[in-house]
Amino acid sequence: MPFLVPYRTRLAVGLVLVVASAAMGSVVPWLLRSAIDALRAGAPAARLWTLAGTMVGLSLVGGFGRFWMREILNGISREVETDLRDTVFGHLLSLDAAALAPWRTGELMARLTNDLSAVRMAAGPAIMYLTNTIAGGAFALVFMLRIDARLTGLALLPMALLPVVMIRLGRLVHDRFEAVQEHFGAMTTRVQENLSGTRVVRAYRQEEAEEERFGAANAEYVRRNLALARLNGVMNPAFGLLAGLGSVVVLGVGGGLAVRGTISVGAFVAFGLYLGMLTWPLIALGWVTNLFQRGAASMARIVEVLDTRATIASAATPAALPPLADGAVARTGRRLQFRDVGFHFPSLRSGQVGSESEGETRWALRHVSFDLPPGGLLGVVGAIGSGKTALLELVPRLWDPQEGEILLDGVPLRALPLDVLRREIGFVPQESLLFSDTVGANIAYGLEANDRESSVLGARRSALASRTDEASAERRAPNSEEPSAVTAAEEATSGVSDPDPVVRWAADVAQLDETVAGFPAGYATMLGERGVNLSGGQKQRAAIARALARHPSVVLLDDALSAVDTHTEAAILGALRSALAGRTTLIASHRISAVRDASWILVLEEGQVVEQGRHDELVALGGRYAAIVRRQRLEEDVEQRASELSDADALVGDPASPS
Repeated sequence: MPFLVPYRTRLAVGLVLVVASAAMGSVVPWLLRSAIDALRAGAPAARLWTLAGTMVGLSLVGGFGRFWMREILNGISREVETDLRDTVFGHLLSLDAAALAPWRTGELMARLTNDLSAVRMAAGPAIMYLTNTIAGGAFALVFMLRIDARLTGLALLPMALLPVVMIRLGRLVHDRFEAVQEHFGAMTTRVQENLSGTRVVRAYRQEEAEEERFGAANAEYVRRNLALARLNGVMNPAFGLLAGLGSVVVLGVGGGLAVRGTISVGAFVAFGLYLGMLTWPLIALGWVTNLFQRGAASMARIVEVLDTRATIASAATPAALPPLADGAVARTGRRLQFRDVGFHFPSLRSGQVGSESEGETRWALRHVSFDLPPGGLLGVVGAIGSGKTALLELVPRLWDPQEGEILLDGVPLRALPLDVLRREIGFVPQESLLFSDTVGANIAYGLEANDRESSVLGARRSALASRTDEASAERRAPNSEEPSAVTAAEEATSGVSDPDPVVRWAADVAQLDETVAGFPAGYATMLGERGVNLSGGQKQRAAIARALARHPSVVLLDDALSAVDTHTEAAILGALRSALAGRTTLIASHRISAVRDASWILVLEEGQVVEQGRHDELVALGGRYAAIVRRQRLEEDVEQRASELSDADALVGDPASPS
């Protein structure tokens, strides 16, 4: 196992202690034989005390060795488990969406928990007990042969069947344990889906149905575990039976030899003890075999994850982005080009991800081209499923297009290192995922110390550009002005402070600062899983603040204002105009109000650009964009009229109102 290589020195020390402890333990019965024979022969008490003291000393030293062998070998197994967990988790983070598509979350969780525990048991206790079995058995066999070779042969005769039993039962244990782990992964997936989709389950009143499904899955899990338990229950008695037959031989044949004086009483007692030393490891061998088979099955499942290869990776000879035009620390925008881009999502068939055949391909984007200059704002509108999200997700290379190419400042995205490309981008996806951490930590997510220095200077420049927003300026405390880069760098070394100037600036632009100020713990408020204790609009604003805090050169907003009201949307858009000044921005939205001020607008339909131009030009064209504008204006008029009627009804129905 390659994960044991870094610990080979400590492993060798631990195994030496195992062998040494077994050697010391095997000498004790020999000394006991001498003591019994000396006692029968009337030896002086001094000799008996010497033998007794030697046995006690060997037992103490052997016990000390056994303690440290467990400490070392079990410690190594824990560290191997930690290394494996880190490796698997890091590998999973390196995989793109296409590579992860065949895997269910519950299955991966099972491999990161139960399977790793099985590998740990194989890497620690199993190796320790196997070595102890071999060493202890070898020493016992040597002393047994010295006492009587013929009796030893007869005692070991029933154990000739041991390899056959071990191989046969070991293979069955491997197969059944693999089946148990596979079903545990499926059951974990069901639990994870029900917990994450609890609102849907309750809304459709499926609690009982889901409970029945889980009960059936749990019953199957128990059935498979019982099948494995029955096999384990057969294994140890089988090994014990073979060893027990040897004890019967010793009692029958060895007792007769002792009675006839062929061997001494002390030798007979010692032989019985040595047979016991040989018998117990043989019985434990069933448990060790079980551990190794479980570990082998689990390691194969872990290797299967590690063998999964990312479909998106950095180029072997990566290119570099040209320096920013103004050479400033605060980043400006970069030129973004789509050249005849075509993309379709990979298909999932029988657990394998691959491209669909040409006849079945459903293109998410086809023949998309545009040239967005540095600092430009591109609006993307279209119906659900028109390809808006796919277009934005191609920019940070969450997917790669099958046709055409995408360039950033003239450099193909495929030629850029992934970390360099993604450092340039601030992405707000449709689903605003927040972590179980503080509000401040969520906004500062991915903000490294050197990025924080750039963000502070960028925030100062953005603040200068938005001085006209007096209300926002008044909300800021006197000591929360944009800090020096040195102050920000110092704060970066100690984590997210409350209030963190960079975080607070980003939250202020996203219209979240006042909301967070109302929380009891402010920016130190802990969020629940996926930000469950925030509303949809608050989560979206937190995601926008997270993207802005890094001051990226390219900002992607994927329907990022869908959960906020029109008043808040207008305030956020107003603040974003100043904050994003000079940044290259792509906004995908179903609301015309979010894209009407864009320097260029694309209208997508079934993945193709059907209209493009500026807002006024597209309205004058009278096509699909104009139809969307008319429909949304009508919806706004209806909502406004309904609101007015509601206010009027409330006024009439209020008895305290003046007549």
